[in-house]
Amino acid sequence: MAKVTIALVQTDPGPDKAANLERAFALIDEAAAAGADWIALPETFHQRAPSARKLADAEPIPGPLSEALAAAAARHGVWLFAGSFDERTLEVGKTSNTSLVFDPEGRQVAAYRKIHLFDVTLDGQVRSRESERIVPGDAVVACETPLGPVGLTICYDLRFPELFRALAVRGTIATFVPSNFTVPTGRDHWEPLLRARAIENGQYVIAAATIGGGGESGFVAYGRSLVVDPWGTVLVCAPDEVGVSFARIDNERIRRVRRALPSLEHRRPDVYDR
Repeated sequence: MAKVTIALVQTDPGPDKAANLERAFALIDEAAAAGADWIALPETFHQRAPSARKLADAEPIPGPLSEALAAAAARHGVWLFAGSFDERTLEVGKTSNTSLVFDPEGRQVAAYRKIHLFDVTLDGQVRSRESERIVPGDAVVACETPLGPVGLTICYDLRFPELFRALAVRGTIATFVPSNFTVPTGRDHWEPLLRARAIENGQYVIAAATIGGGGESGFVAYGRSLVVDPWGTVLVCAPDEVGVSFARIDNERIRRVRRALPSLEHRRPDVYDR
């Protein structure tokens, strides 16, 4: 397999988990019907709600949501990159922000737990303390696909180029960045950061995102789901609405760019480690 069609699902989840999932699975069906080989969901596609509500609704893995995602992947015969959702943990009062990958047979082939937690205050508009409610992950995760290995990250991880480089030196041809990115940072940082990570590592960056505020006041997500190619060209940018956007991922494009700009081969870890 040298090329695949990737579908980015852009959602506006609110506190009602059941309604959010009904809409997300309808968009998965829509993407598959349009011919997608890979389908990517955003971070928190299942629910955006106060911490207590999210904690109460968190699920184990395996659990009802992971099983439903597996069934959707198998039903449509697609690779499903399942954004992220709240995974129940043994730590009282905390969940993991977990991303799962399912192959076309519905087998779970990877699980990534968000490493970098979003603890910021932005001009009084956004206050987030993810470390108060989320257990950070401690593993760099890539999984094999017929197109090649792909890396897994979540949202705030985008600001840590060392994670993307760690994935690239493992041979990844693409990295997923499911996100629930804020409007204040999204306006100025979203596209430049995604393009930089793609250019630095000569790989595709695939970022399905949430949009809007889910009917709630306060936090509003930027949207603009993107696919960036290894040269830094934006292949698709979702419109400012709920829906599905499509792009093509081409292995030959990766090879051409890496031949022209072999920066991964020119690394000097012998110097950096000093």
